[in-house]
Amino acid sequence: MIVRYKLVFAALAAMIGCSERRPGAATGREQKSPDSAGLRPSTDTRPMVVFLGTSLTSGAGLADPDQAYPALIQARIDAARLSYRVVNGGVSGETSAGLLHRVDWMLRQPAAVVVIETGANDGLRGLDVGSLRANVQGVIDRIRRDQPAARIVLIGMRALPNLGAIYSQRFASVFPDLARQNGVPLVPFLLEGVAGVPRLNQADGVHPTVEGQRRLAETVWRVLEPVLTAP
Repeated sequence: MIVRYKLVFAALAAMIGCSERRPGAATGREQKSPDSAGLRPSTDTRPMVVFLGTSLTSGAGLADPDQAYPALIQARIDAARLSYRVVNGGVSGETSAGLLHRVDWMLRQPAAVVVIETGANDGLRGLDVGSLRANVQGVIDRIRRDQPAARIVLIGMRALPNLGAIYSQRFASVFPDLARQNGVPLVPFLLEGVAGVPRLNQADGVHPTVEGQRRLAETVWRVLEPVLTAP
């Protein structure tokens, strides 16, 4: 298991080269801004499920944004005859501090559910774990302040083992601790079964392939489905 996760995070380390970008900035292919992804007023009146995240959520490197796991979640929602509209608010290279800065803008429209995926770039850059914890808590607080009816799902991430066992342990504890303290469902690790598996990742060894994104959708759906079907 230790060897496996060394391989996992050796692959993820390439993400550290991704500079933080504002919505719409180029990342090898033109990125769709969160606004164009569905936050503008729409004739689709279904309640929104907003995914806040990094390039793992935006679907960096895929030929079609509809291959990213949030779009695959939409397909599952439709198949289950649930009335929700998914919005992909992923931004390549973003840290938890960047997410905290833009969360108010992202939630200008009412959301029924907000899924938070952040921290990968914090860990890859070795940023302070206390700041990560405060930023994620800040995002949760902003959502609850501005949209108290919105349900929240938190997605966990892990840090590079070469940053030391203490850092990795502190980092890993942030997400379950915050989920417990705030009473929100937790996806333990977004990349479970995908990170470090060559056939499930693109040539950069970092971003999931189409099949890898399907695995991410399965991982998230296991936690998200009960939230969407709860009374």
